[in-house]
Amino acid sequence: MYSARLLPAVILACLPAAAAGLDGAPTLPHKLVPDWAQLPDGWNLGEASGVSVDKLDNVWVFNRGAHPVVQFDKTGRFLRAWKEVPVISSHGIKVDPRGDVWLVDVKGHSILKFTSSGKLRMVIANAGRGPGNNDDRYSFNQPTGLSFKPNGDFYVSDGYGNSRIVQYTANGEYVRHWGKKGTGNSEFDIAHDVALDKTGRVYVADRTNERIQVFDADGKFLTKWSGFGAPWGLAYAEKENALYMCDGNNNRVVKLNLDGQVQGVLGGFGKAPGKFDFAHHMAVDSEGSLYVVEIKNWRVQKFSR
Repeated sequence: MYSARLLPAVILACLPAAAAGLDGAPTLPHKLVPDWAQLPDGWNLGEASGVSVDKLDNVWVFNRGAHPVVQFDKTGRFLRAWKEVPVISSHGIKVDPRGDVWLVDVKGHSILKFTSSGKLRMVIANAGRGPGNNDDRYSFNQPTGLSFKPNGDFYVSDGYGNSRIVQYTANGEYVRHWGKKGTGNSEFDIAHDVALDKTGRVYVADRTNERIQVFDADGKFLTKWSGFGAPWGLAYAEKENALYMCDGNNNRVVKLNLDGQVQGVLGGFGKAPGKFDFAHHMAVDSEGSLYVVEIKNWRVQKFSR
């Protein structure tokens, strides 16, 4: 059912960047919202690694500062921060369909589920939170991100050490995993993020291999895309039926259609507002606004349409 649709993407993956349309791609229409994040006096974010949007378009930022989880409304108004977050080093964050907040602790080799008020509900990790191996069902080695089906089932990108994808039910029951370190199909060199589209296809940010690999919901390899930089973070925009990608190497956001073709580019290296330094992850709200977090600039920026 995918062959006719995905054939152009297979051809595209073999083309150089210029032929793939990146150099000639239009600038995305999104405009910076200046000074969007309204933190309390004396507060700052640390290295900002993850961002997610809930069903009310509230924005959740995961960072390596004194207040690791911070929630804003869509206007940037500060709503809350969690006082105690048992993580070693932040990475990905995602709000699930029920409104619970999931954190990925890359150095604690853990996935943690919380209520929106910060009460811990589930942990998937080794005892002592040490690294697991590629065959472990309930532990990780430097995991990076996760993404949810509408029913709450989810996929974890695991990550730096194991270079695989692991699938679970909404209750945290293991379903399957696939992948290992390498350059072949269904192999990854840092599985740095994972996203799902409305049909259930799974998109994996194969960071060091500088490509996105596409799978069906059961982990069957479908195709791969390359020629547009290094994918660090992925965000699926359902209304546009498109995929946004943080290219951390080139400090930009790239929009792709679901044939892997570049539709637009935003940003570039810099310290000034509207620029990026290690654009690490991103989210898209119901209005099509983009939220981008940066490791080196210690901030979250909003770009509205």
